[in-house]
Amino acid sequence: MSSARRDKIWVVIAEDQAMVLGALAALLEMEDDIEVVARARSGDEALQAVLQHRPDVFITDIEMPTLSGLEVAAELKRRNVAVRVVILTTFARAGYLRRALDAGASGYLLKDMPAEQLAEAVRRVHHGLRVIDPQLAAEAWTDEPDPLTERERQVLRLAGEGVASLDIANQLNLSEGTVRNYLSEAISKLGAANRVEAARIARTKGWL
Repeated sequence: MSSARRDKIWVVIAEDQAMVLGALAALLEMEDDIEVVARARSGDEALQAVLQHRPDVFITDIEMPTLSGLEVAAELKRRNVAVRVVILTTFARAGYLRRALDAGASGYLLKDMPAEQLAEAVRRVHHGLRVIDPQLAAEAWTDEPDPLTERERQVLRLAGEGVASLDIANQLNLSEGTVRNYLSEAISKLGAANRVEAARIARTKGWL
């Protein structure tokens, strides 16, 4: 069914905390013109739900198991899936916003926003508008640019979680030497002493 023939805006929500997920769904389902067609608690589930249901709007947190919300958004963009993406997060960091926009997101909102604004944001992005927290929008283009490549980001994220280089290599289908090279590049770019400090700096900036 095409979105033009729907009498409601179809929404998929991804959030790894069950209580928050339920609250968001209940909030949107109170609206006469919005229907939550699926809920997901991991990045993999979210990607499959969007591909299966083809919603008009996809609302996602950033940090989730298996894939982050930003990674799901980037994959949907790569596949040319016609869905509007709204990032709903606690991370008020310009780095995250810039990555969200690069991944094709139409909205970036903070979880401490008034609840009634969420439904209106869904309607606005559904009609082709962009909805972004205004303070973050101003900061995003004055903040320093993200120096990491996507592969460096993947490797550094796992290293920051305490995963050993060999295990990172196995997860990402790389050689252990290549993983060490990516870590060395990331550490150098961030001016860090080691992988732990590099991960901390990158996370603070919103680059992980």
